[in-house]
Amino acid sequence: MNSHHTVSGDTPDEPTVYVIDDDESIRELLGWLMKRNAIRVEAFPNAKSFLSAYRPGAPGCLVLDLFMPGMSGLDLQRYLKETGIEMPVIFLSGRADVPKAVLAVKSGAIDFIEKPFDYRQIVDLVRECLRRDAQSRVGREAARCRAERLATLTQREREVLHRVIAGKVNRVIAEEMQISIKTVEAHRARIMEKLAVDSVAELVQATLGARASDRQDGGAKGPGNPG
Repeated sequence: MNSHHTVSGDTPDEPTVYVIDDDESIRELLGWLMKRNAIRVEAFPNAKSFLSAYRPGAPGCLVLDLFMPGMSGLDLQRYLKETGIEMPVIFLSGRADVPKAVLAVKSGAIDFIEKPFDYRQIVDLVRECLRRDAQSRVGREAARCRAERLATLTQREREVLHRVIAGKVNRVIAEEMQISIKTVEAHRARIMEKLAVDSVAELVQATLGARASDRQDGGAKGPGNPG
């Protein structure tokens, strides 16, 4: 039997629910449920088979069994976080393990559901996760664009930018940098143009957004094999 199967439509960038559970009956049930609700789904018996098949950057969410042989659901959640893969997670468990559930949610899981679960509840949750994933992707893409624009600034323009977002007026910037006010104005105009913003407020937002994106992307690796 194949290690995983796709249950519905086969468009690569269509949001997908990745079901990872060592219980075949749960995989089949969730596959049927998602297909019935026109949601693309792929099912895997363990974390390793999911990591081998997952394409980094593909949109979707995870429905993840908390207790699995080998790499547990919590281990996989932690590993994805460390490798910079951000996807909403819904945990499933056959045991009432409150501390683990709390830890899962604190680590960023959207929810925790005990088996047997309510069909409508899990479909609603999956839809909410896919909506959140789409929303955060839009935000990350915007931050990436801002970071690319920031990278086009010259060293001099960066020096001006740092002083502008620190709230310094042109006259002070001119004195500190020992250049004329006209030169500061020319730099500011070029910075606004390069960053495609119209106000200092937008300038601050663009700079902070790009920095946040840099921090999130720092050290991101591919999913590969965790070891």
